[in-house]
Formats: sequence, C-alpha cells, structure tokens
Amino acid sequence: MNLLESQIKIMPLGGVRENGKNMYAVEVDDEIFILDCGLMYPENELLGIDVVIPDFTYLIENADRIAGIFLTHGHADAIGALPYFLSQKQVPVYGSELTIALAKLNVNGYAGSRKFKNFHTVTKNSRLKFKHAQVSFFKTTHSIPDSLGISIKTSAGQIVYTGDFKFDQAADPTYQTDFARLAQIGQQGVLALISDSANAESPYEMASERDISAYILDTFKYHEGRIIVASVASNIARIQQVIDAAYESKRRVVLTGRDLEKIVRTAMRLNRLTLPDPDIIVPVKQLKTLAPEETVILETGRMGEPIKALQRMATSRHRLVKIKAGDLVFITTTPSHAMETTVAKTRDMIYRAGGEVKAIGDDIHASGHANKTDLQLMLNLTRPKYVIPVQGEYRLLAAHADIAHETGIPYENIFITSKGDVLRYEDQQMRLANQIEVGNTMIDGIGVGDIGNIVLRDRKILSEDGIFIAVVTINRKKRTIVSKPQITTRGFVYVKTSRDLMNESAEIVTQKVQANLDNKEFDWSHLKQDIREGLSGFLFEQTKRRPVILPVIMEVNQNRHHRN
Repeated sequence: MNLLESQIKIMPLGGVRENGKNMYAVEVDDEIFILDCGLMYPENELLGIDVVIPDFTYLIENADRIAGIFLTHGHADAIGALPYFLSQKQVPVYGSELTIALAKLNVNGYAGSRKFKNFHTVTKNSRLKFKHAQVSFFKTTHSIPDSLGISIKTSAGQIVYTGDFKFDQAADPTYQTDFARLAQIGQQGVLALISDSANAESPYEMASERDISAYILDTFKYHEGRIIVASVASNIARIQQVIDAAYESKRRVVLTGRDLEKIVRTAMRLNRLTLPDPDIIVPVKQLKTLAPEETVILETGRMGEPIKALQRMATSRHRLVKIKAGDLVFITTTPSHAMETTVAKTRDMIYRAGGEVKAIGDDIHASGHANKTDLQLMLNLTRPKYVIPVQGEYRLLAAHADIAHETGIPYENIFITSKGDVLRYEDQQMRLANQIEVGNTMIDGIGVGDIGNIVLRDRKILSEDGIFIAVVTINRKKRTIVSKPQITTRGFVYVKTSRDLMNESAEIVTQKVQANLDNKEFDWSHLKQDIREGLSGFLFEQTKRRPVILPVIMEVNQNRHHRN
C-alpha cells in the first residue's frame, strides 16, 4: 500500500434514481473495482423490452485496469448483467458460494459468455490484496443466503458497499448479520458508505422472518383449496418458508418454471435450502392427481417475475395452471410502486376467474431492505465521513440523505448522484467532479443495445396512433405514376368507415409524387419526405392523431420493379 494517499473515484453506472441495475465502479489510483453487475426489469414505457442493463462503455474502454467484479448477492439486480459484460470483456468475478453458483447459471445460459470460467468464491473471512487496495467482506441479512457487504481498504480509508441489506435480530443463522465485523470496520475508519436506499421511506418496523413464517403457515392451514404462491425465484428465504409451511400443513409443492427449478436445485445442492421431507416437491405431471387441499403451486414466472404469470393463469393462457373457484393466490413478493397498477389489474383478473387473492404486504410489513432504523444503525456502526445513497428512485435517495443527516452527517457530505457522476476524493476532500456518458442498454430478444430511444419512440407512436402505409408505382423515365396510390393502415382508423379519408390521402400522395417527378432534380429522400409531411399535416388536421407514415415507392424500369 502506498504511503501517499490514494486518488479515489466513485462512479455509479446504474442503481441510482431507478429500481435495480446495481453497478458501481470504484477507482483506486489506476485500478478499477466493480461492485455488482445487475439488470432491471422494464417499466411500462419500455414497450417490448425484456430487460435493461448498465452502459458498459467506460468499463470496456478501461478494461485493462479492472481488478475484478465483486458481487454482493445472487439476485438479478446484482448479477443479471454479468453475461452481457463478460461476453465483451473477461475479468475475474468474486462472490460467495451461492452467489457464484447462481452467477454461473446466468453466465452459462448465455451463448456469448458460456466459456467464461474465471470465478472465485470468497467468504466473510476472505482478504484479497491488490496493488493499491485490499478487499474484504462482511455478512449481511437479505432475502437470499450468502449475502455479503464489501469493504475496499485504501490508504485514504475504507469504501464500504452494503449491497441489499436489512437487520433482523431473530434471523436464522444462515442469514445473520455480522455486527461485530461491522463495528470493527467502523473503528478502522470508513471514508465513504455506499448504502442501499430501496426501503428508506418506510417508517414501519419490518416483520422478522420468523413472524413471516408464522403468517405463511397460518394462511396455509386455514385455506381448504389449492394455494398458488407467487414469489420471486431468487427469494430463497421465502421459498424455504413456503416449503416448511407446506410440510406443516400436509401439502405437496409443485414448482412451475425452469428458472425456479434451477435456483432451487442449486440452493439445495449447497445446503442453503433444506427439505423437511424429500418427497415434499413433486413433479408437474402429478399436479392433476393431487387433491386441492394437498396442493401448493409455487409460481415465479419468466425471469423470476410472477405477476405476468398470474395474469396468464387467470385468463387460461398458462401452460400448466388455470385459476378456478376455490383457489387462493398468495402474493408473497412486495411489488415496486411502478408495478402497483399492474398488480391491481391482476387481482381483478384472479377474482373474475373465481379465485381469491391474499398479499403478504396487506397484513405485514415485509421487505428484504433496510428501513429508517436499520439505515441509521448501519450509519452508526460504520461511522462514514461521506454517504452515497444508492439502489432506489430519487425520492428514496433523498429520504436516505435526510436519515443520514439525522445521525449527524452534514448534507455537504451526502451525495445524491446520477448515473455517470464521478465523485473524486483528493486533497482530503470528496467532491463531484466531471461526468462520464452513461445511458441504458436495452435487451429485446437476442438484441443487445440495438434498440434506442428512436425505436422506442416509434413503438410508442405505433401503440398509440398506429401506422399509415402509402404504396405507389412510378415510371421515372416517363415521369408518370403507373398505378394510383394504395393506402393501408393498421391501428389508425377503421378503413371501411373512412373511405373519404383514404381517397383524400391518396390524392395528396398523387400530388406530391407528380410534383417531384416534374422536378428536374428528382431525389428519392426528398420525395418520401414530401409525402410524409403532406400526409402528416392532413391526417392530424382530420383526426388529431399522428401515425407512423411509411411511403413505399415502386419504380417500373424495363419490366423490372425497383423498390425504394
């Protein structure tokens, strides 16, 4: 370690002013330490997008300086973007046993990263020495076992990243926080705390996992029909509670979805998930032979998100399960604010199908993230000079800033950042320096980053105002229109009742095409632009809508068609 004080930069590449997509780069002199590499499930305005990952441009450009990627836990918001990063640059990946096992599932499931093998398992006792820093870990409590916080020890002090955490004094030993280690980190001097803010607005005391277990068991015991449990696939704590409650209430568990089965098998192999009876989980094919009062269906949906799967069940589009009278749908995940409307619609669909709905959040305050009291305890244990709230929308980061201020940290030492902000520590002062350009990378099907704002804007227009296609055939040599314009439209107006609109539109196309043919300096792009502008103005005037206008020009030339 240098005697001179290190030059330090902290850069959020995701995870700030949004839910999920955690990724933070810490530079110590010429080494880069990447903390988490997560994805985010899209919200409603991202039409058709499967997932969103961070923009890796800065890291790829500086890949030779990366010491490694350090993972806090095995949820998608911490490990989901790994396959996409590792398919571009291969750098060492460090994490706990279960986190690495789940990361391998992700990485091996993606063609571009399948050959990657540079994984390293760490424990709460691991100390990793690098050129300018030492990386160590501490046990935290979250809804998945083997969660770790990360400390990067530099000559200027420690940079501590909590990852997703909460405090639960009655936690099972597998999930317990190492309070002594946290106090020790605080005594050694923490320069900056990068801390989870996802539940910062909650003033309520969180229910302990023991209380939640009892609540799930009560639900199972007092319902006589089938129970369909909706959970996030990687919430191992919740899955353990569901399996235990099924055993106590003499039920069997059917797993639906490949994601869930892989995660459950992995957790069982590492003894992070235990079965009270080896026959408690039964194959899907036995679902029809189980009596309703013996059945628990555990549903997580594609990519581990269960709400869309429940909608398919309620509308008879699910491949295995159809909700019917007597079914209880038990939602054991707490949806984000952005999903509240979707959840309300889903509840309505379930009731229409004859089922009942019970959500854990209706009766109990359950979360895998720290509330106000927990956040203040973390601050008092670590005693940082600077605080960087992360993992949450702006209002959550701001709430966390107020919470930190209440513990005595001045507001000028609390940084609410945006993606791409660079916090630089030099001359014993942390300040907001320059910014690097960081966007979002959208993933749609097999396309990575090939969809940007222009495509999304077009999708939005298509979804709202439809498409208007005008096809016309011309003979450029003779400067004539060979066949009059054919108008086709989808999602704009009902053609049969809009004959006049179609005829007038065809007339406008004819005028614009003929005017361009008569012009000595004929230009294809100018012709198309003329048609778009003429139709756009006319259609908006008539309908107050702006569809996507697509002119298709066919050219006749010596018995051959040229299409433009």
